Amino acid sequence: MAMAMSDSGASRLRRQLESGGFEARLYVKQLSQQSDGDRDLQEHRQRIQALAEETAQNLKRNVYQNYRQFIETAREISYLESEMYQLSHLLTEQKSSLESIPLTLLPAAAAAGAAATSGGEEGGGGAGGRDHLRGQTGFFPSPGGASRDGSGPGEEGKQRTLTTLLEKVEGCRHLLETPGQYLVYNGDLVEYEADHMAQLQRVHGFLMNDCLLVATWLPQRRGMYRYNALYPLDGLAVVNVKDNPPMKDMFKLLMFPESRIFQAENAKIKREWLEVLEETKRALSEKRRREQEEAAAPRGPPQVTPKASNPFEDEDDDEPTVPEIEEEKVDLSMEWIQELPEDLDVCIAQRDFEGAVDLLDKLNHYLEDKPSPPPVKELRARVDERVRQLTEVLVFELSPDRSLRGGPKATRRAVSQLIRLGQCTKACELFLRNRAAAVHTAIRQLRIEGATLLYIHKLCHVFFTSLLETAREFETDFAGTDSGCYSAFVVWARSAMGMFVDAFSKQVFDSKESLSTAAECVKVAKEHCQQLGDIGLDLTFIIHALLVKDIQGALHSYKEIIIEATKHRNSEEMWRRMNLMTPEALGKLKEEMKSCGVSNFEQYTGDDCWVNLSYTVVAFTKQTMGFLEEALKLYFPELHMVLLESLVEIILVAVQHVDYSLRCEQDPEKKAFIRQNASFLYETVLPVVEKRFEEGVGKPAKQLQDLRNASRLIRVNPESTTSVV
Repeated sequence: MAMAMSDSGASRLRRQLESGGFEARLYVKQLSQQSDGDRDLQEHRQRIQALAEETAQNLKRNVYQNYRQFIETAREISYLESEMYQLSHLLTEQKSSLESIPLTLLPAAAAAGAAATSGGEEGGGGAGGRDHLRGQTGFFPSPGGASRDGSGPGEEGKQRTLTTLLEKVEGCRHLLETPGQYLVYNGDLVEYEADHMAQLQRVHGFLMNDCLLVATWLPQRRGMYRYNALYPLDGLAVVNVKDNPPMKDMFKLLMFPESRIFQAENAKIKREWLEVLEETKRALSEKRRREQEEAAAPRGPPQVTPKASNPFEDEDDDEPTVPEIEEEKVDLSMEWIQELPEDLDVCIAQRDFEGAVDLLDKLNHYLEDKPSPPPVKELRARVDERVRQLTEVLVFELSPDRSLRGGPKATRRAVSQLIRLGQCTKACELFLRNRAAAVHTAIRQLRIEGATLLYIHKLCHVFFTSLLETAREFETDFAGTDSGCYSAFVVWARSAMGMFVDAFSKQVFDSKESLSTAAECVKVAKEHCQQLGDIGLDLTFIIHALLVKDIQGALHSYKEIIIEATKHRNSEEMWRRMNLMTPEALGKLKEEMKSCGVSNFEQYTGDDCWVNLSYTVVAFTKQTMGFLEEALKLYFPELHMVLLESLVEIILVAVQHVDYSLRCEQDPEKKAFIRQNASFLYETVLPVVEKRFEEGVGKPAKQLQDLRNASRLIRVNPESTTSVV
């Protein structure tokens, strides 16, 4: 029922925000008037934020879906265009073949040739028109390198034309170093911003047979340009932008991970750019395919030159002929290999990381035991560029700048693909860096409550839960990898523990909390830390090492407080029996002493509500036992001597005061009362302290035994009239 009400409230809120007459200022004003307090506003803010996140996710999902459909449609159009081009080429070849046959020998073929001629003219008219149009913009031969009638310029003419035009472009002389490169097409364009469609600059495009050069205008120097960018054609995608007045005659160039939009002078020139770009890309792909087929084609067996027969030559002197070892060829003509670089680009654009890595594994498996001739090296160079792009995308997915929501499992996809790419060390480093940022953010966002213990409970829950989830996800992702990754995780865990201890100490020890509160907080942290033992991770020694300095300071500070309080009571000591006035107060004191471990306190109580002990000794007993109990909660081996020395110092203050009082007191009754208090200290309190210390630590304390087994009280200078500490 609550969920249904929540869904209806979200739907009502969505309709209200989507209404045409919605005004944000008026809406906030009404909401502030109707809300009861801060909590209602916070809940409403969370609902709006959840709705915004849901809308963003839906928008993102729709964008990816439309982009995927666009990629698939573009590929289908490319396939269809390729088939039409092949059909036109076949018709042209058929026309040429039929025209070469004498009509007198094949009268039937003449009719077929006429039909083919008419079909060829219809199929080749578009190409011829394009060649005519191209000649109006600039010099560029056909993609094959020569005109159809064989009258095109030679290689020297192409290079001379390219040199002449590129001399007008600053900073691109290195382009002339590529052999066989020539200019296909060039023209003026205007570049627009992809997001807001604002005009950026005027540019000039130079299309070579293997790349596209973009140069910007130099306003001060008419007819001169400056080099801007160079894009290889095999990594370039051309997209026609639909006219939307006043934005028209535009087309988009996609170069992962960026894109640029250009506007031609008119629709005719735009059509020329689109056609010549596609034809040049197709010609380049066809050229490389032929080169790979020629490299993979098997050669005939080597011919052995017959040796001239010499009747006078001994047969035993014939040297064995060593046949030439022919280099093994690799077949790269398969369709999936030809389309592999483009398929990788599509997978990266669609964030299909698994599909991209599957294609790489398939290629590596195919080339595993094969040699590396130049075509294979060229293919690997093209694929390695895609691997670098894929790695950059995966690294960005794991960067702390990305959203840290979703927990450790949200990184599994990128981590697993990096491991498959052989980047195990980088994946481990990025995963741990991502989780460190997540833990730091979670601790920083934790609200500091008024009660310290409540804050520590929340802090321990957030930190150790994150640490446990990270450890389990790490074990899942890096199972079977190099053991060095586990060492890196232990180092990371120690660093994360340092981050936790900083926040812990700042709240517990820097704020001067009582020893009992500090002990409870440390106990909670230890209990959470021990839960990591379920996965084989023991960090108890690390938290001990990081907290030992703060705990020592807390023990020393509380010891000084007890000593000062004891000295203050000693200075006002009158050595009188305690009168608790009511039976309830006496019963409460008996319970307190019993909880301190003094089980024979009954023998020190008198008639009515009297206690045959001094108020100073009773207060000292309760305070010392309380200090011991809280200190044992903080105890670990590194604190053994600190705790023991603190106990001895506290006990010595009381013992020395009793000894001084015995030597200075002249009244026999008071002297007997002082001896009774001294007996209580030596025979009751000190054995209880010693026993409780041994139970909490696990071994006896020699210093306490020596103090209890002393044959006489600690003496001071008889002539002194002040207490010695």
